[in-house]
Amino acid sequence: MSIPTDIACHVLRMGWDDVPPVSQAAMKAFLLDTLAVGVAGRRAWLADQILQVARSWGDAGDGPKAAVWGGGPVLPVASAAFVNGFQIHCQEYDCVHEPAVVHPMAVIGAAVSAEAEARDASGADYLAALTGAVDVAAGLGAATQSAIRFFRPATAGLFGATLGVARLRGLDVQQSLDALGYALAQAAGTMQAHVEGKPALPVQIAGAARAAIVACDLAEAGLPGPHHVFDGPYGYLPLFEERADFEAFRRDLAPGKRIGEVSYKPFPTGRAAQGGIVLMQRLRELGVRAEEVQSIRLIAPPLIERLVGRRPTPGMQINYARLCFAYSGAVALKAGTVGLADFTAEALQDAGTLALADKITVASDGSDDPAAFAPQIIEAKLSSGRTETARVDALYGSPADPMGEADVAAKRAECLAFGFGEARADLEAALVGAVEALPQAASARPLIAIAASGTPS
Repeated sequence: MSIPTDIACHVLRMGWDDVPPVSQAAMKAFLLDTLAVGVAGRRAWLADQILQVARSWGDAGDGPKAAVWGGGPVLPVASAAFVNGFQIHCQEYDCVHEPAVVHPMAVIGAAVSAEAEARDASGADYLAALTGAVDVAAGLGAATQSAIRFFRPATAGLFGATLGVARLRGLDVQQSLDALGYALAQAAGTMQAHVEGKPALPVQIAGAARAAIVACDLAEAGLPGPHHVFDGPYGYLPLFEERADFEAFRRDLAPGKRIGEVSYKPFPTGRAAQGGIVLMQRLRELGVRAEEVQSIRLIAPPLIERLVGRRPTPGMQINYARLCFAYSGAVALKAGTVGLADFTAEALQDAGTLALADKITVASDGSDDPAAFAPQIIEAKLSSGRTETARVDALYGSPADPMGEADVAAKRAECLAFGFGEARADLEAALVGAVEALPQAASARPLIAIAASGTPS
């Protein structure tokens, strides 16, 4: 079989029982995390404008429909996927596959969830489609040996999501290959948005989620698409990545392999800033206080400097600040943590935080690994003449340093309270229970309805 056929069959034929128990547990955990983060996104900066745009495309009518999480309206399924995709990623709180540099549940969680709701998929089919889709998206990133050039969470995520949607629709292999062809036709995602810290990043996630639905619509309508989507001369990997191992991508496919490699984000910032935030917490434990700092330098792999080494500026936009370690590091040293409330227009005007941020820099350690997030070392020079240092060899929330259950629950509670405007222990318990029961559920709709309405079933 060709590489695209192998990839399609991996998702189309996977059953939930094919997924190892440890990967099943990881998928349920990260689905719960994604729903909570997506709910929080309903109250994020620019979420109302995104919803306004999606509503301008037309109402649900009699066609397939799905709800916007966090108390939003019901929309056509492609529009709901668009809005929920934005909400999942817009606060940089969604999970990440570090070696792939892919946020695997952003595009996939939005598109596959919308399709599962619209088609009334069973819980087991929903989970299997999500798991297979993550294997593809993260597998594409993991097969790459060069630095990220395009916004891989959107580009790689699109192909996984397309196959996840195709599985839920019951498309055959030929139709699924056609759908992948139309995914390639729509693939986009510029890193320029990251360089400038613009909200085009989550919009690209949103666009990819919508594109996955559209790709399957086109294939189901009978439009033949290009089939050599990954391995053709103008396929995804040759065009979007400088160096990638096609055979490794196919060889490493195994049910649920990739979801077990995914990391939580403990803080609502770029993943590249999160090792430094933990190091700031370590400095606090060593007695370092903001008022005595002369300078702080974070020494880390080149990816860290590239993604979050930008300088803080007065009047910086919220998305820019989320990708600025100097800002989030200053917040962490002053307050002990970084949360959703630290990324508001008011918080970004705090003079003390900005003054401290001005003293924080990021430097490359010269590593030749384009996807390395660790090790990271922090050096703080203090007015007393003392120097304090700390080091992390793995980021908190990764499989190598798992996030504690209490911290996971606290993050979930923060997201739900932010999204629905109040702390909701009953809602959290309902979501947890519904996810746990999903493998035996005849329909995924009751779970998704909790995230959409905020009403426990």
